[in-house]
Amino acid sequence: MDFSKLKAKSGKNALEDLTKKLQSAAGNESSSGDDRFWKPTVDKAGNGYAVIRFLPPPGDEDVPFVRIFDHGFQGPGGWYIERSLTTIGQNDPVSEYNSKLWNSGIEANKDIARKQKRRLSFYSNIYVVTDPGNPDNEGKVFLFKYGKKIFDKLNEAMNPQFADEEAVNPFDLWAGANFKLKIRQVEGYRNYDKSEFDSPSALSEDDEELERIWKQEYSLQEFLDPKEFKSYDELKRKLAKVLAEDDGMSSRAESQEFTIEDNQEEAPAPRQKASPPPSYAADDDEDDDSLEFFKNLANR
Repeated sequence: MDFSKLKAKSGKNALEDLTKKLQSAAGNESSSGDDRFWKPTVDKAGNGYAVIRFLPPPGDEDVPFVRIFDHGFQGPGGWYIERSLTTIGQNDPVSEYNSKLWNSGIEANKDIARKQKRRLSFYSNIYVVTDPGNPDNEGKVFLFKYGKKIFDKLNEAMNPQFADEEAVNPFDLWAGANFKLKIRQVEGYRNYDKSEFDSPSALSEDDEELERIWKQEYSLQEFLDPKEFKSYDELKRKLAKVLAEDDGMSSRAESQEFTIEDNQEEAPAPRQKASPPPSYAADDDEDDDSLEFFKNLANR
């Protein structure tokens, strides 16, 4: 798709099409060490502020985000920190094992399954408008990893609840809106509730500048390439090692078909009792540095 076609798609029809894809993703790796990813700066109190602009799909891609599932937990044999094969529609040993635990009917097993459940993240291209913590990032294009909380903000902008609010495609270069990312530390957790979209406006009045920005975007579909995921057998061996079991993880629960959905209503997942600090909760709403923290911890 060339730039002229991108501009021609700007407007109501593009918004309606994207809204359907956004809703489908809501219902339905790692950035650590990758300098293509932007991360907001926070102060000692855990507070931060920046202004970013979500960008349209890059190149020939159709959707301006990808959805990634991963697992991060500690067992007797160490840490399990891996992307879930469910991201690309394949069976995953942790999801299967959690299903057995959940279906056992034993509450202690359900607690383990909650602790080990998959976490949800989204990747998009962004343009950094204002970054007080690192001004060198301003005016540049990055990848941005975020969680369900910010994804919900995007969805709310596209599907407003009240009649006096106009739907906005936040990924549109001309009719979109800057996103004011406001980070607070609330009860030991990173909170994004104060974040909000500004009034709709073009990112630039110069189409040549917009095209230059658009052409700097990174591919998102590369994160869904099966080559980026470990095989089922590799993950199963890793899980067995972490759980300190050699029998294919079948000793704790009966094998029955049941899947814990990520949006299933259930009690909050318990915190890890081992090393993780209070700022981490094993929840699929995560959108900060928890996976990076896990990797650093595991490599100590």
